[in-house]
Amino acid sequence: MEIELTEGYQPGAIGAITALHGQYYSKHWNFDLFFEAKVAKELSQFLERYDPETDRLWLAVSDDRIVGSLVIDGGEPNASVHGAHLRWFILHPVCHGKRLGKDLMQRATDFCDRRGDKRIYLTTFAGLDAARNLYESAGFSLVSEKMSETWGVPVTEQLFERTAPRTTAAAESYASPSDAT
Repeated sequence: MEIELTEGYQPGAIGAITALHGQYYSKHWNFDLFFEAKVAKELSQFLERYDPETDRLWLAVSDDRIVGSLVIDGGEPNASVHGAHLRWFILHPVCHGKRLGKDLMQRATDFCDRRGDKRIYLTTFAGLDAARNLYESAGFSLVSEKMSETWGVPVTEQLFERTAPRTTAAAESYASPSDAT
């Protein structure tokens, strides 16, 4: 199975990404219509305001079928305060173990680093261990947890963030007097 990573909208993307989320999270986490509708609505709103200066949509495509996605939403109303939002990261199970997740994550963090985003954040929930390992390997750290029903069912919602890597020059400018010894 050959899988190509593409950038940008393709017809059918909203339905395909929504279906991937709906099917996976229904099967493994008992999420229902509430969650699927939330994905479709928020993804549609994102694509309607998509700006290539602040946003990115990457798709994993096999035989003209969308089998994965990752979004950087840098145009949310509070993005200047909260940072870029990593969203709708999913791969069909046939894509697992092929380094596609790492490749998508690298594209996302590279895009944010080039833009100068000081923070990238994502929300997820406890129990998605493979995803958590991927987030942490890309430099994300867990910053908070709380019980939440924003997903349609009670889960322990987690907030992860990645702060921008500092350049050597920037790191030197932050050195304190005690660092100089």
